[in-house]
Amino acid sequence: MGAATLLGLTGGIGSGKSTIATMLAMHGATVIDADAISRTATAPGGPALPAIAQQFGPQLVDSNGALDRAAMRALVFQDDAARRRLEAIIHPLVARETDRQTQRALAAGCALLVFDVPLLVESGARWRAKVDRVLVIDCDRDTQIERVMARSSLPREQALQVMASQSPRDQRLAAADLVVFNGAGVTLDDLRTQARALAKTFRL
Repeated sequence: MGAATLLGLTGGIGSGKSTIATMLAMHGATVIDADAISRTATAPGGPALPAIAQQFGPQLVDSNGALDRAAMRALVFQDDAARRRLEAIIHPLVARETDRQTQRALAAGCALLVFDVPLLVESGARWRAKVDRVLVIDCDRDTQIERVMARSSLPREQALQVMASQSPRDQRLAAADLVVFNGAGVTLDDLRTQARALAKTFRL
């Protein structure tokens, strides 16, 4: 077996990254989910919590001992300095765990290692340098808004605010080596067909 291909998977919120990641995993890819690692770091007893409480105050940790996500989201949306302070806590923890999972997957001989990274484009060269190719899950704006509102029970204005915090669609597409469209009119069967094609591309 040849060396593993390292694939960066990204897309705007509501684009369907997790769905494609799951489909690729069913074809034999190993998926490393940066969001899941981040959530674990801020779950009850997570390694990020002491520093978060110290930086932002104990009120940002809820009664279960986890990050109060709603309070933190409200804070970082209106304060870029607060967002950078949070990232300075979270990113090194995510990087360490990502490296650990990567080494384990490579040692197991995986052919395709998929890094599900919502903010891959926003991270600039940091993530791009770690992967061989970038796959962008593309979606038209109206469909994206509908999905974000439905999935997170958000009003339209807040959904737009979340989307505005990410790279614009054309910037993501400019960073892509491969694109899967998952917007208006695309069915799950269509997506499965695209995932099968990708699996063949990467010899899974």
